[in-house]
Amino acid sequence: MARSENENNYYSMMGSYFNEKSCGTINEKLSNFPKFVSRQDLSRFLYKYELFKKVIDVHGSIVECGVHMGGGTYAFANLSSILEPYNYQRKIFGFDTYAGFPSVDAKDLTTQKGSEVAKVGAFNVEGDILADLATCNELYNMNRPIGHMNKVSFIKGDVGETIPQFLKDNPQLIISLLYLDFDIYKPTQVALEALIDRVPKGGIIAFDELNNEDWPGETEAVHEVVGLKNLRLQRIPFEPCRSFAIVE
Repeated sequence: MARSENENNYYSMMGSYFNEKSCGTINEKLSNFPKFVSRQDLSRFLYKYELFKKVIDVHGSIVECGVHMGGGTYAFANLSSILEPYNYQRKIFGFDTYAGFPSVDAKDLTTQKGSEVAKVGAFNVEGDILADLATCNELYNMNRPIGHMNKVSFIKGDVGETIPQFLKDNPQLIISLLYLDFDIYKPTQVALEALIDRVPKGGIIAFDELNNEDWPGETEAVHEVVGLKNLRLQRIPFEPCRSFAIVE
């Protein structure tokens, strides 16, 4: 959704406030993060918390499809460390190209807004994001129980290739939470076809862009692979864009 001028001003001023004007060291600022994060970002974190609570008694790992900079991945990872510190079998797997969209399907361009935002290379992160995430993972493992057993893994590449190979290498995989945040049609379709049978009853399939005119491809993929009438779609009251379905 496009930001208003007031919202753009808010983000610009907040960045300046955090970097240049606010009191405290970086660590002190991070410890007081509610001062600095937007209500939208905090809502997205709380949404993931609500999802995690719903699958805490469901056996299996969390698969995040669409990692970007890793905030969502480490939200789930930290929630696991806090709420179930000794559940070493709950792994967190993040699939992404880590280089933005490699291609865009015609089904992503069926709305005016879709044609404006769905671009090859969109969401590419400046810098070596995988090295960044590796450093983050080292620090994460230092601050949790049984940190010698790795919990978070990132899988780079086209999911048409990486997901089949991953399933071949990990035939034991059960998915308690499948979080779909690829935005566009083709990788969402591939992920659903390959992974949905790995989600047991009580597990959750979560969607980041359903019913979103910016990203029509995600809805198209879900409609084709699963059928919208076959999902009991739910939402959290404070998060307007995201939805989920519990496998029944």
